[in-house]
Amino acid sequence: MKRGVARAGRMIRIANGQGFWGDWLEAPRRLVQGGPLDYLVLDYLSEVTMAILEKQRRRDPCKGYATDAVGLIVELLPSLMRGGVRVVTNAGGVNPRQCARSILERARSAGVRGLKVAVVLGDDLGGRLDAIAARGTDFESPGQGVGLAGIRDRVLSANAYIGAFPLAEGLDTGAHVVLAGRSTDTALTLAPMIHEFGWRDHDWDRLAAGTVAGHIIECGAQCTGGNCSLDWQSIPDLADIGFPVVEARQSGDFVLTKQPGTGGRVTVPDVKEQLLYELGDPTRYLTPDCRADFTSLLLRQDGQDRVAVEGVRGGPPPPTLKVSVCYTAGYQAVGTLVYSWPDALAKARAAEAMVRRRLAALGLKFDEIHAEVLGVDACHGPAAPENPDPPEVQLRMGVRAISRRPVERFTREMIPLVLNGPPTATGFGEGRPRVREVVAHHALLVPREDVPTSVELFDAE
Repeated sequence: MKRGVARAGRMIRIANGQGFWGDWLEAPRRLVQGGPLDYLVLDYLSEVTMAILEKQRRRDPCKGYATDAVGLIVELLPSLMRGGVRVVTNAGGVNPRQCARSILERARSAGVRGLKVAVVLGDDLGGRLDAIAARGTDFESPGQGVGLAGIRDRVLSANAYIGAFPLAEGLDTGAHVVLAGRSTDTALTLAPMIHEFGWRDHDWDRLAAGTVAGHIIECGAQCTGGNCSLDWQSIPDLADIGFPVVEARQSGDFVLTKQPGTGGRVTVPDVKEQLLYELGDPTRYLTPDCRADFTSLLLRQDGQDRVAVEGVRGGPPPPTLKVSVCYTAGYQAVGTLVYSWPDALAKARAAEAMVRRRLAALGLKFDEIHAEVLGVDACHGPAAPENPDPPEVQLRMGVRAISRRPVERFTREMIPLVLNGPPTATGFGEGRPRVREVVAHHALLVPREDVPTSVELFDAE
């Protein structure tokens, strides 16, 4: 299937049914059943998710992708294929080929025939870091002050954020499912527009508009009333919240809405709140596809649960791509104890002091010891209102170190307080805290010419 050139006035409907791996499983089903769609976007990845997936792949080479996506997509395939709805997702994580094989295998078992899955490759730089560095790339680290050299011997994976054009190439193949690894979140929504409308890599304003659309819906229902701070008690039927649908046109202007009869709401204030999500310089929102100026757009209420977005302006993309690097950073453990009234806060503070004193007496060295009291100031710190006599609190205490030994010893220091510390301790049913390996994230920049992409088409046998 070649890239299309849209007829004047043509509109396509793009819905996002997942804002992260762990989002509401019913959302994609309700989107597909709730009204006509052209594309279903499923956004699973974050920096933390990439670290989790890499740990899974290290344990099992056949893992490393969002496993929830496989069953979900296969379940919906009959309805999707019958309605001509195509899926664009980054569920491939750090192992997109295996994710595609799993989808095809499950589809065959379910009796689905004729399925095509396009896999977008090129983001995985793990095996090419040294070759890229040998050509003189210094892997600048934006705002972090440390390049690749400081962590090279501990790197587990490195994935570049690729843009929408490689995903649009996947759609050009005619695939029912386009599966990527570490793409930008906005690329999932922009790619169908590039494919349908024939946008080129210099159509800055239109690409910027599609990028803004992707940014608004990338977190799923966060733009339709979920996690909304404005008058949240009045939001209708959050239990049946509608996930976002973008009605996009060739011009780049679009309308944000949701399927009829669903809960939540779509209003200008809610969209504005989402526009501020993870936003640095609003005049220079940078992606591999373009530079979007968020100050140029106009928001307009276009009816009940409809917000029109118009006039977005853009410019050329930066010469570099962001690279998400996962690397080993030692071990950590986190333990909790609950203390009840009276003197709940004083008990928690005393317990923390006891643990710190005992760790010091053992001569243990940690990169970090952190404690917080949930129910008092864990979220807001010194800005929290005073609460000197709460009915109960939870002491949450954690340590991190490069060596496992001191972390392991820490796990034996909180539970004893149940009998030899302040009174009324509870909430220790899971016993000693678990020691976990820390897989940390680091951001680097790499010239875009060092990240060639390709598309592989997997056909059902």
